[in-house]
Amino acid sequence: MRLTTKGRYAVTAMLDLALHQDQGPITLADISMRQGVSISYLEQLFAKLRRGKLVESVRGPGGGYRLAGGAAAISVAQIVEAVNDSMDATRCLGKGDCQDGAVCLTHHLWSDLSARLRQFLDEISLADLVSREDIQRVSSRQDHCVSKVRSTVSALERII
Repeated sequence: MRLTTKGRYAVTAMLDLALHQDQGPITLADISMRQGVSISYLEQLFAKLRRGKLVESVRGPGGGYRLAGGAAAISVAQIVEAVNDSMDATRCLGKGDCQDGAVCLTHHLWSDLSARLRQFLDEISLADLVSREDIQRVSSRQDHCVSKVRSTVSALERII
């Protein structure tokens, strides 16, 4: 079992959205710049997150994405599941046919681990993550870096 890039990036993007939700709708370009994830990959993830009713899109000037519910109502497990990432540690994906159509010797061990992982991630909301000081520090650093890039681009545009 491992959480794939898809699940990790989805959680990262949703956390970025939660951290900046007071700024109104957030563009994928802004998330891309802060998190270093391509816009095309974010588009794929956000299509799934929208279908999962975790985000809403806002069209037009000043548009972007916002959380569909409050940050406290969205768990990490919901995000991972919305992008179809598996939290199943079994080799048979929970079917119980891991060894010649029957349960293998360690099936129940890995099945229990999957259940605990799901429960653990279900107990962590975006609001829980937003309130962490370590996450706030990283977010501030990212915002500062993006601000420096934007001011540099702006200065170059004035020269050109």
